Amino acid sequence: MSNSVVNHLLSEFQLPLKSPVLVFSVILFIILLAPLILGKIKVPGIIGFIVSGIVIGPNGFNVLEKNSAVNLFSTIGLLYIMFIAGLELDMNEFRKKKYKSFAFGFFTFIIPLMLGLPVCYYLLGFSWSTSILTASMFATHTLVAYPVVTRYGVSRNEAVAITVGGTILTDTAVLIILAVIMGSSEGSLNYQFWIQLVLSLALFSVIMFLFIPKITKWFFTRLESEKTSHYIFVLSVVFFAAFLAQLAGVEPIIGAFVAGLALNRLIPSSSSLMNRIEFTGNALFIPFFLISVGMIVDLRVLLEGPEALIVAGALTTVAISSKWLASVLTGAVFKYTKAQSLLIFGLSSAHAAATLAIILVGYNAGIIDKSILNGTIILILATCIVASFATEHAAKKIMATEEEYLPENTDLEEPENILVPIANFDKLEAMLDLAVLLKEKGSANPIRLLSVVHNNEDAENNLRLARKRLDGLLHYAAAAEAGIDVITTIDYNAASGVIRTAREKGATIIMSGWPRKTTFLNKFMGDKTETIIEGTDKNLFICHLTRPIAVHDRIVLLCPPLSESEAGFSVWLSKVCLLAKELSAPVYCYCNLKTQAAVTSFLDERKITAHFNFADQFDLEDTDAIKSRLKPDDLLVFVAARKESQSYQKAFDGLQTKLERYLGSVTKILVYPKVSVYSYEDTPLGSIGEL
Repeated sequence: MSNSVVNHLLSEFQLPLKSPVLVFSVILFIILLAPLILGKIKVPGIIGFIVSGIVIGPNGFNVLEKNSAVNLFSTIGLLYIMFIAGLELDMNEFRKKKYKSFAFGFFTFIIPLMLGLPVCYYLLGFSWSTSILTASMFATHTLVAYPVVTRYGVSRNEAVAITVGGTILTDTAVLIILAVIMGSSEGSLNYQFWIQLVLSLALFSVIMFLFIPKITKWFFTRLESEKTSHYIFVLSVVFFAAFLAQLAGVEPIIGAFVAGLALNRLIPSSSSLMNRIEFTGNALFIPFFLISVGMIVDLRVLLEGPEALIVAGALTTVAISSKWLASVLTGAVFKYTKAQSLLIFGLSSAHAAATLAIILVGYNAGIIDKSILNGTIILILATCIVASFATEHAAKKIMATEEEYLPENTDLEEPENILVPIANFDKLEAMLDLAVLLKEKGSANPIRLLSVVHNNEDAENNLRLARKRLDGLLHYAAAAEAGIDVITTIDYNAASGVIRTAREKGATIIMSGWPRKTTFLNKFMGDKTETIIEGTDKNLFICHLTRPIAVHDRIVLLCPPLSESEAGFSVWLSKVCLLAKELSAPVYCYCNLKTQAAVTSFLDERKITAHFNFADQFDLEDTDAIKSRLKPDDLLVFVAARKESQSYQKAFDGLQTKLERYLGSVTKILVYPKVSVYSYEDTPLGSIGEL
């Protein structure tokens, strides 16, 4: 009996491991321990994963073999890296810097090609087809070090934007060269080949940029509360795009990157959905890919003779030096700092995915021999190590010395403190999503959710019920890693409860839901929202969310004359800029020339990249004029003013009722900026009821 148990245990631990459960356990332990152990000696975690792959792989201690399961997770991780890179690309910044991306893409493509071709042909003695294919491999790069810039919070730096943008250009060009060389070797390089390639890429682009965003909007709108379904849908789009790219004749990684670009505007960077995507990728799939890269490396090839060492050394030297020259030239042309140039080099110097694709295809076709294959494996290891160290060093330097795009740092006198009074629990998730997008990323204060319970005989029971309902949403907020504080209080009137709590907690912004239709009793006793407007001097955002916040294409901003003179000007403008950044949406601002100058000055001082289009002021009381300027997927931000404010107009009286009547289906935010001087008087009590 004991012998059978021992034999069973020995068979389970026979190398390479076969048990799926044991294999997965080993991988998870590596993902857990490698960054922790190597972090003690200041080695980037990425290198830990690659080195671990070398040790446990078939060319190391043969603990694991590259079976179908490992290949599947590795492919998912690679696609995840490219997808997140496209998803996190600051589209406003990319549009402004697209010519820089094209320039970097050209430099990082042509320099490695021009250096690699003579080295391969004249120094190493390869044939022309082998030399062209090998030299084109130098031009590719994989964003292996991209998780580093995400971890250090510099993913929206301009250097990252142009590097990621250049990646898609150079990799697409190289993969097209691969398709051409393969077509030439197979004798099928004719006009039909070119027609098929161009048409298939055009059809792929139409599907991804025209149909996929519309389908995604429809899905997010119809299943607004099904957050798990949103994540599954996004993954489906990524792998469908990768498959379509493969059908179009290019590598699946191009499809994954394009999927990220197509969904970029629909997945805000601070949303809970984005957090789920990044968490799953960084915790599991991306480390799996890096480990699998290490499993390919065979250090024994260096012992096979001087030829292997010469080829490996030449390929690695050309790969690293050419990418360094491209980054230095890009930095010199566009006057980037040394840290930014180093960041460009770090991100663009790693060779893995596309390089492997080119070399393996060429090897299987007989264009590339074993010495080049082995040399390329060493090149992959060396460049991944260099890229990891360079990227981490540059990211630390940028984080320490440069202020990145931070429009939210607006109120230096008092820390931001957002209070969200809740009346309609059905709309709580939508209000919470908006509050998370508008919250300062570095704010220490949580978003405070407030429920006011009427002071009557059922007050204590209603207080418990209200807290229970709010507590049930804490795990939803946790998905976005946003600090949430739940407050329930008793008051004779909902409006006075909000005013009192705002004072007690030092709220700087009150985000209120849109009031229900005014009744005769409300008009007689005083509307609740009007009571809050008159009873506070806080920045007040009254929000009517008719659809998910992420599906809006534009922000239409209406500013009255003298709105720049209000104390809350910088607060609400910074929030509009932050919302534009999160949604990658342009802002269409209607204001006079003086306000336009103030807005432009604010954007320049804060180095804000939000795209503003200015138009002449019109009569804000003309609801037909407002309606004519709006599209179905617009988000309207209307800046009003309190009666004691300098920018107050008679047109603002009854404004909520007018907007509800004429623009009921439009998502809108009515802003009442903080006033400079305010004297608290007896707060008028509104009618008893919900906000």
